[in-house]
Amino acid sequence: MATNKLLTPAQATHPGVLIKDELDATPNLNQRILAKELDVQPSFLNEIIKGKRPVTADIAILLEKVLGISADYWMKFQSQYEIDKARVKQKNIKKVRNIELWSIIKEYVPVRYFNKHKYLNDDIENNIKTIKNIYCVDTIDGLVSSFSKDKFAYYRKSDKLKIDEKNMFAWSSLAQYEAKNQKTNTFNFDNLNQLCLNLNNVFYENYKTPERVKAVLNQFGIKMLLIDKLEKTPIDGFSFWSDKNPAIALTLRYNRIDNFAFTIMHEIGHIDLHLRNDKDRKFMDLTKKQNIDKCETEADNYAQQKLISKVIWQDILDNHLPLNDDKIKALGDKHRINPAILLGRVCYEMGYYAMKTTIDKKMK
Repeated sequence: MATNKLLTPAQATHPGVLIKDELDATPNLNQRILAKELDVQPSFLNEIIKGKRPVTADIAILLEKVLGISADYWMKFQSQYEIDKARVKQKNIKKVRNIELWSIIKEYVPVRYFNKHKYLNDDIENNIKTIKNIYCVDTIDGLVSSFSKDKFAYYRKSDKLKIDEKNMFAWSSLAQYEAKNQKTNTFNFDNLNQLCLNLNNVFYENYKTPERVKAVLNQFGIKMLLIDKLEKTPIDGFSFWSDKNPAIALTLRYNRIDNFAFTIMHEIGHIDLHLRNDKDRKFMDLTKKQNIDKCETEADNYAQQKLISKVIWQDILDNHLPLNDDKIKALGDKHRINPAILLGRVCYEMGYYAMKTTIDKKMK
């Protein structure tokens, strides 16, 4: 059976307010005259009117006789006042508690970022619920504990990188929260080779690339999220398992097709090689890597080979050196590899970073 939600007033209204209204509305009647008719002291009546004394059953009967308003009404008015006063007190206690909780939240959560992206509003109680949902905790104590426990869990800290732990925690939590809300097709590891082939076609054409890549990933059962970066969050990609599907989150720190393509393939490498047998693991990849572990090396190699096969790369080394823009473009067209991706591999493998080029690296 449905019940109406009880609303708590801003403040409780004492029945003395009604007595005052009756005095104001009745000519030739004031507190002194009414007190005399009620056979009480004027000071006693004044305290009722000011809400300092309750309307008792005896007073209610007297008011019924003098003002013509039933005693039952006065008693119900008094009873409702007591209930409302208790509710207002509880509401104020809860409000103070929420303010205290929000003060703690601000120490661990970049509130301005969530405000900017419309996750929060002016309702502090609702905002606390939203933060708990985003960070997947039941209590604010859980938020603090989770931050302390997980702040180094997903990424390798580099002394060369300026990292804001609060912002990193927020970004990864938001990525996982948004992934839960994203629906996609059933995922099958057996389809990953075809997925990579389809993605390479999108990279080669480089037209509405982020949107088309997301569509292809969703088609093959991988969730993809673009989460705006926060200050001091040098994240390229983040791969993890979300319900029954793998997920990839990106920041698009660089609007370059070679960087974007490599990051996507790198995260698919984590999915294929590392999440396949351990869905509890999470991989956060930073821009400048230090002390690269085995999993990161494996994911790097996976990305390289999926973007440019060993056979094609060996052919380039054996038959097409030295390289220039025209050769790179021709090889890219021949093998349907975006020239910027091919150039990126050449620069990385051969140290051609100083090479002047007209090849467009911009993602479109």
